Amino acid sequence: MNINPFEILKNAQKLQEQMGALQHKLAAIVVTGQSGGGMVEVDLNGKMEVRAVRIAPEAVEDIPMLQDLVMAAFTAALEKARERTGAEMGTLASGMGIPPGTIPGGFPAGQ
Repeated sequence: MNINPFEILKNAQKLQEQMGALQHKLAAIVVTGQSGGGMVEVDLNGKMEVRAVRIAPEAVEDIPMLQDLVMAAFTAALEKARERTGAEMGTLASGMGIPPGTIPGGFPAGQ
């Protein structure tokens, strides 16, 4: 088998460029998780960063309930973000000929 180091370098550079573009695309994705019928909402981007938290005034009256609502909204947003990032990672992987499921979890690099 003859391995061309220049071809490997070219492919590595292409992968690096695609990963950089994917990181920008993930940062632009915003998903919202809700709980309590919309009393608490949490927005996450595709890099799993919290972008916003909205709490209805009536949710503040019961602190233990509010804590549960925030946790539930965050969990819902996290699941949506994981689904979206997994889809984006799958698209990148398939474009490079990597078999589906090879990139575990579909998380952005560094997560």
